[in-house]
Amino acid sequence: MLDVRLYLAQRITALVMAPLVIGHLAVMIYAVQGGLSGAEILSRTQGSVVWALFYGAFVLAAAIHAAIGIRSIAYEVAGVKGLALNVVSLGFGVLLLVMGLRAVAAVVLP
Repeated sequence: MLDVRLYLAQRITALVMAPLVIGHLAVMIYAVQGGLSGAEILSRTQGSVVWALFYGAFVLAAAIHAAIGIRSIAYEVAGVKGLALNVVSLGFGVLLLVMGLRAVAAVVLP
């Protein structure tokens, strides 16, 4: 039953990330073609709740998605099983989540 839930969670996070990736790429292309510098982009994102929610959702979905993928790789390729498998995947997911949220905070917080 756990495998089915992890499978579904990974597919759902992929569905969440797909429009976020497209949105991110569209905004980046628009900003670069508009001649905005990195400093100008950051000045526009600071204090924005919308960007915090957008990239926060992106980070959460990516952390869950990647942790499940690493879990599968660790099991299939490295033969990691049991508690070690859970620790590796959870640790990786938490690491990604913390690093991603710190990046979001750096971009959004004034």
